[in-house]
Amino acid sequence: MLIKILLYGIFVNNYLMVQFLGICPFLGVSKKVDTSIGMGLAVTFVMALASAATWAIQEFLLNRFHLEYLQTIAFILVIAALVQFVEMVIKKISPSLYQALGVYLPLITTNCAVLGCAIVNIQNSYNIIQSVVNGVAGALGFTLSIVLFAGIRERLETSNIPKCLEGFPISLISAGIMSLAFLGFTGLIQL
Repeated sequence: MLIKILLYGIFVNNYLMVQFLGICPFLGVSKKVDTSIGMGLAVTFVMALASAATWAIQEFLLNRFHLEYLQTIAFILVIAALVQFVEMVIKKISPSLYQALGVYLPLITTNCAVLGCAIVNIQNSYNIIQSVVNGVAGALGFTLSIVLFAGIRERLETSNIPKCLEGFPISLISAGIMSLAFLGFTGLIQL
C-alpha cells in the first residue's frame, strides 16, 4: 500500500502537473536546475514534517475537542512554523541558495500543495505512516516537476524561439505540455 501511495503521489496525482497546486514557486524558481533542486528539497522537508504534524494535530487535538472547523487555520500555522525553521537552516547552511530562492522560500508557507497534501491525508483517513509517505510522495512529485521544468527552461534559453514567445509565454506552453505528459499516468495506479 505504501508503494502505491508513493507512486500515486509522484506520478498519477502530481500536485503541480495534475492538481495545479503550488504553481507560484514552480514558475518563479524554475529558471535554474540548481535552484529548483534546492526548492524541491525544502518543500520535501516541509511537506514530510507537515504531514506528520498536521496528522497529529487533527488526531489528538481537533478531533478530540471537536474543533475540526479550525483545521485550515491550524494547518497553516504549523506549515508557517516549519517554513520559518527551514528558512533559518537554509540561511545558515547555504546562503547562496537562500539568496537564489529569495521571496519564494517564505512562500512555501502559502504553497497550496503543502496545505493540499495535509488535507488529502485527513480526507483519505491515512494513518501517520501513510500521511508521511503521501507527503514525501507529493514533495518528490513537486521536485521532479520543478527540476524537469527548470531543465526545459535552461534549454529554451539557448534555443531559437520566435520573439513573441520568448520568456514567459514559451514557459507556459512548456508547462502545459508537461502537464499533458503527466496526465498520461492517469489510471496507472488506483488507491
